[in-house]
Parts: sequence; structure tokens; C-alpha cells
Amino acid sequence: MSCCIYPGSFDPITYGHMDIIERATRLFDEVILVVSTNMSKQSSFSVEDRVALLNRLYESNPQIKIVAWPGLTVEAARKYQATAIIRGLRIVSDFEYEFQMNLANNVLDSSIETIFLMTKTENAFISSSMVREVHRLGGDVSSFVPKEVIQFLDKQKDR
Repeated sequence: MSCCIYPGSFDPITYGHMDIIERATRLFDEVILVVSTNMSKQSSFSVEDRVALLNRLYESNPQIKIVAWPGLTVEAARKYQATAIIRGLRIVSDFEYEFQMNLANNVLDSSIETIFLMTKTENAFISSSMVREVHRLGGDVSSFVPKEVIQFLDKQKDR
């Protein structure tokens, strides 16, 4: 059985992420969403809340598993016996960052491949931070995220 991991903060998950996930399920038997904490970013939602939201979105898909992971991505890949790390690319700056991460991961474990999937054009401008900001300012984010995410954002706003 082929397995990959798709690491990300998913803070929150967007249609761009979901497109990459759906496409990864066509390439691999199992896709593990690795919810991580990016030390260079301030997360808006707890890892537990993000895992719970992803579980709700993908509970009916046995091909997708969700885990929280505090450490190195290659360590998660080893633990779950994944042969590949999926990374989504939207814009040129994504490539520069992801290319550097790929080089570092390759030094840490050259047996784990990184597969870059380009986002669809209609998702290229969507980012989790943009979704949070538009929602915080009262804008309609229904074109960027599913209703479950909007409900999640509304609950977080009410806290």
C-alpha cells in the first residue's frame, strides 16, 4: 500500500489545501494529513482544534488519516512509513521556500521523495491568513473554504 504525508498548519484548511489532498488521493492509497506547528508563524487555532476540524471534514474518507505532529516532517514520514511528502505550490515564493525544505529533508532522509503539486489557478491566491483576515473583517469566505470551516471560524470569533 502506498502512503504519503501532506504536512501543513491548515490554519484553517482552504479549498486550495483540499484540492491538493484530493489529487494526492489519486496518487497514493493513503494520505496522512500531518498538522504541524510552524515556528515562524503564530497559529490562530490550536493543533487540537485543527485536527478536530480536519477529522470532521474527512471522517467519511478511509483513505485519509489526520495526525498532529510536533517535530520534523521526515520523522513523521518515517513513523507512518510514507514514501513521499506532498507539498502544494501556489506562487513563486512558495517554490523557493519549498525547494529549500526539500533540500534539507533530502539530507535528513534521501529515501523520502518530495512531490510538488501546483495549485489550480482558481486557488492560487487563497491562503489561510487571507481567509482569517477576510472573515475577521466580516467578509464572505464561502468561495475559499467549505461551510464547516466557516462555522469553525464563527465559533472561534465568538470566544
